[in-house]
Formats: sequence, C-alpha cells, structure tokens
Amino acid sequence: MNIEDFDFDLPEELIAQTPLKNRAASRLLVLHRHSKEIEHQQFTDIKEHLKKGDCLVLNDTRVLPARLYGVKEDTGAKVEVLLLRRQEEDLWEVLVKPAKKIKIGTVINFGGGKIRATCTGLKDHGGRMLQLEYEGIFYETLNELGEMPLPPYIKEQLSEKERYQTVYAKEEGSAAAPTAGLHFTNELLDEIRAMGVSIEFITLHVGLGTFRPVSAEKIEEHKMHAEFYHMSRETADALASVKNNGGRIISVGTTSTRTLETIVRDNNGIFVESSGWTDIFIYPPYEFQAIDGLITNFHLPKSTLIMMVSAFAGRDRIMNAYQAAVEERYRFFSFGDAMLIL
Repeated sequence: MNIEDFDFDLPEELIAQTPLKNRAASRLLVLHRHSKEIEHQQFTDIKEHLKKGDCLVLNDTRVLPARLYGVKEDTGAKVEVLLLRRQEEDLWEVLVKPAKKIKIGTVINFGGGKIRATCTGLKDHGGRMLQLEYEGIFYETLNELGEMPLPPYIKEQLSEKERYQTVYAKEEGSAAAPTAGLHFTNELLDEIRAMGVSIEFITLHVGLGTFRPVSAEKIEEHKMHAEFYHMSRETADALASVKNNGGRIISVGTTSTRTLETIVRDNNGIFVESSGWTDIFIYPPYEFQAIDGLITNFHLPKSTLIMMVSAFAGRDRIMNAYQAAVEERYRFFSFGDAMLIL
C-alpha cells in the first residue's frame, strides 16, 4: 500500500497541547467494526461496552525523564540527548542534537558532571551510543536532571511529570508513554474490575520507533525499530483462560497490541510467558490472533500507528472515523481523546 493512503487533513488547533485536569474526562469515539456505527461518548462510558468475562490488557511501562541537556566537555557547546534504550550496563542508545557535532570519543557533561557520557558508536538518523559515568543511583540522578520526552508536536511545557505517566506505570524503560492508558484513573479501573472484567499487565518499552516517521513510499518497505517486551506466566495463563471461556481481550494501546500479537504469532497462536524484542509492523491486510477490541488515541497522519488501527478496523472505516473526529472537534495525539474499536 502507498503511504498516501493513510494521510488526512488535521487542523493544528486540534492537536492537544496539555493534558486534561481529570484523566477520565476525555471524549470517546466508539467505532463498531461490523456495523460501521460510530458513537460519541465520554471516556467513562467505556464501561457500557465491557462485560463480565472480558479482559483489559495494559502496558505498565514507565517513561524515563529521558531528555537531557548538556555541554560538550571540550568546547562547551550545548547538546540535547534523548535516552532510548539501555543496551547493557550504562551503555545507552540515544538520539542527539546536533548529531553531526557528536563523534566517537566526544564527551558530554550533564548537570555539571553529575552524568558524564562518552560517545562510543554511531547509529542512523542521529543515533549514537553513549557510555555513561555517574555516582550514586542512576535513576535518581536522571530524575533530578532529566525532562519528560514529550513528542515534538507538543509545544507547551508539562507542569507535572506524572501526567505523562499512566497511573499504573511500574517498569522503568520507555522513551514515550503508552498514551491510550493515560485516560484511566485508579477509580475507573476499580469500577471496571467490579463489573467482572479482569485487568492484566504486560510490558513494552517504547523506543525509537515512536519517533521514526515512515519514509518509504510503499509501506511494506518500512522497517520497525525493535522494542523490548515481557509477559509473565500469570498473565499468559489469565489471557488463555479468557479466550477459552469466550471472553474478549481488549488491548489498551498499540504497544499492548504489538506485544500480544508478537507473542501469539511466535507461539502457534497461544499465549505463553515470553520476553524479547519485537519489530512487528502491523498494516493492512493483517489477521489479528490475540485481540478482540482496541482502545487507542488518535494518531498522526502516515504513521505506523494509524496503519495498525486500519489493519484492525479497515482503512476506510478508520478514515471515516477520523473525519468524524475532526468534524466533532476531538483532541488529537498524546494528550488527546480516545477511540474504542470493537
């Protein structure tokens, strides 16, 4: 398919710049795949579409305050670094601006030397490998010096770091939030559990793929960046039980979806305890084996994410739903409103 098949016009004022004060106050567009019906509701109305025996699968990754501002040790020139993933002890893959100034051997200081980074390797698209040196506990120092790595389309400052975390964020390691989960409060999750809907957690650490646009004209030629995932035996057993008992597995976000589909694809159609790296790229046509429903935000034009939801609901249905969302003035992208696809 051609990348232009996934383009749409979006007024800039519909790109949400700040999160709502109340997480669950977002709007919810409900898209029914088989009837093509579209409903406009509030996010808390999601309970109307869930039933006893269903299961929500959430990604419990926690976003690192991964954007660091430092200076080159030799010249004092300013450098911006985005930590992407830890390769091994204190060796990180990163994005650097300006990348052309950072060569192998370049040393960068952050926080007056609280973190010292030496470039040990070059990667594509402004990527570098940095070996870090520091004293004390790394994540405490990072929390002190780092900023949340908000996407480039968000121009406003984030006043509260936790607002770019889900309320259930636990496992440190993401370069971006699994934003479909930002709409949930602990109270709403408790209400859903009380309905007899189970809630299970997997982990996928969001990495470079989130920041990398599709540059190939034919989407089949695009290569995804690998991201680390984990699913416990307890979660695998719980999901298998839901399927066996006729319940629906509803994935919260594209990251949860990529994890579940990877595991089922690699294990003959069943859920098993699993950890590894996935570079799965889901686009039409694709036969989903793991999920029966999807909660997601509204995604960028021509992105791998809009391709994935198009694979699940059908490209024409998604494009019609996005047009309706624009006409109804929904808020788009990371801090925007939500869509439920059933």
